[in-house]
Amino acid sequence: MKGRVAALALLGVLASLATGCGIRATSVPVDAGAAPSRVGCVLPDDRESPDGGGSASVVRVYLVCGSRVSPVEREVRMPGGRSSTERLPVARKLLNELRKPPQTVEKSAGFETAVPRRLTISKGTTDDPDEALRLSEPLDELPPYALAQIVCTYADTSAADAEGGVVLGGPADSGERDGNGDGDGDGSGNDGDGSPLRRYECGSALRTHPQSAETAGTHL
Repeated sequence: MKGRVAALALLGVLASLATGCGIRATSVPVDAGAAPSRVGCVLPDDRESPDGGGSASVVRVYLVCGSRVSPVEREVRMPGGRSSTERLPVARKLLNELRKPPQTVEKSAGFETAVPRRLTISKGTTDDPDEALRLSEPLDELPPYALAQIVCTYADTSAADAEGGVVLGGPADSGERDGNGDGDGDGSGNDGDGSPLRRYECGSALRTHPQSAETAGTHL
């Protein structure tokens, strides 16, 4: 009896110590909720893929989704067809796609565009390199996400240079900013010096951190 009483007393002391240390036994599992998951930015599998039939071409257009820019495929009638080497007409056609509101299925997947509807593009001045393109707004006044969209959409097309880089500048002069907004002018440029040109590349850093477009370009 004495041994049993001593054992029970010892168990009581241990239980008290456990309680004092804040240890509490429980048989109820703790539900911390579902693990966070990445949502959106994926178009449905049953979406009909563009086939580029007829005179249309399948192009990749970069849109904003979450905190990055990602490509979607669209069927577009490109000037000069699939193998067009006309830099300015191709640049204008692609810019027009970027200015459009996302298609219904794209919007449902979380895609949007930051490119202003009013933005236009023209070729460079007579003093600019051949691959230069000039936007109707200064580069530092564009949303960085919009600039990242333009650079990545132009890369690997005839709007880019031979290495896939994209050379952009702001208006050649103040008068160029008063265009009609449809991007269909003659794009003849002028003899003004214009704002400084920058060369951009669509690397993984720009795609995943579009805000870096503000400082990503190399000055020419």
